Amino acid sequence: MEETALYVHIPFCDHKCIYCDFYSIITSDNINNFLQAIKKEIEFYSYKYSSARYFSSIFFGGGTPSLMNPDYIGDIISTLRDHFRIADNAEITMETNPGTVDKNKLDMFRKIGINRLSFGVQSFHNDELKFLTRIHDKETAIRAVNEAKEVGFDNISIDLIFNLPKQTKEKWKQNLETALSLPIKHISTYSLILERGTILNKMILDGKFTLQGEDYDAELYEITIDYLTALGFEQYEVSNFAKSGFECRHNNAYWRYNEYLSFGPSAHSFADNKRWWNYSSLKRYISEIEKNSFAQANHEFISSEQKFNEYVMLALRSKGIDRTDFQKRFGIEWLEEKESILNSFVDNSFMEMKGNLISFTKHGYAICDEILSKLL
Repeated sequence: MEETALYVHIPFCDHKCIYCDFYSIITSDNINNFLQAIKKEIEFYSYKYSSARYFSSIFFGGGTPSLMNPDYIGDIISTLRDHFRIADNAEITMETNPGTVDKNKLDMFRKIGINRLSFGVQSFHNDELKFLTRIHDKETAIRAVNEAKEVGFDNISIDLIFNLPKQTKEKWKQNLETALSLPIKHISTYSLILERGTILNKMILDGKFTLQGEDYDAELYEITIDYLTALGFEQYEVSNFAKSGFECRHNNAYWRYNEYLSFGPSAHSFADNKRWWNYSSLKRYISEIEKNSFAQANHEFISSEQKFNEYVMLALRSKGIDRTDFQKRFGIEWLEEKESILNSFVDNSFMEMKGNLISFTKHGYAICDEILSKLL
């Protein structure tokens, strides 16, 4: 039975960061109504999707899940376990803002079932944190990660953002050095991306800041890969690095094109060759759940061509294409047809073939979108 994943979107935030385009709201209104709604939504989908599926991960994203009372998150975990077949050793991740937790709260999160924390640190330089409008500073981030380890968390990840305006290579490497001085097993590094509708995008359009070029971005990215892999972190996706055995099980479900069910406003799900998504409004979400027990805004059925393209893209952006799995899903014709272009990428050190696996090298990861456009 294929492993599948569960995602819960907690929309509440203390503050909206300038670069964030995820659905979130800065209010405590409807917190209790949301809890009742999401429990009702979980129960609704369990009737159709629980019996034939086995779930190995739960991921709380947002918004800021760590803003909530631990018992609140615990109630949702209990509801999920009551209605779905979830592994006893399931990976249960919570995105965590360092400015929303203390040692006692972290310990309470561990006791209600969270066993993996993903800290949204973004930078260890206070000027960069101020630019990103984060609510924490360097010292708070370091303390939060260390306290998480002290209360018993062994699986800790942090997020960092590179290529901020005027960010030097030295400052970026200092971020990486500070990160690896902490008791972490996983690190996600993202280039600063402009998303439509964000405060940052308007600031750039208004000329208040200038982003650094693509070549400089690529140099920072290669510095990241070289530094992290040299110190024992394996790159298993374009932006993600982990110690052996600590790859994010939940994200791997997405990258391996497994099914996932998601709950909450703006949440997207994928099952039975269908993708659907909820309304991106908390009030509309709650209203729809109260009326119908679901809050689906729209859906699409995945065509054979779309499924093929998505599978190849996700596989190559992560660990690579496993020939055996690929052949079972799609046959062997495409691999034979693309053999010469794949070999040319290997000859130019953009890809490598080891056993059954076709994967990017660090140089390939840096231009993965360009390579994918030639393959698809």
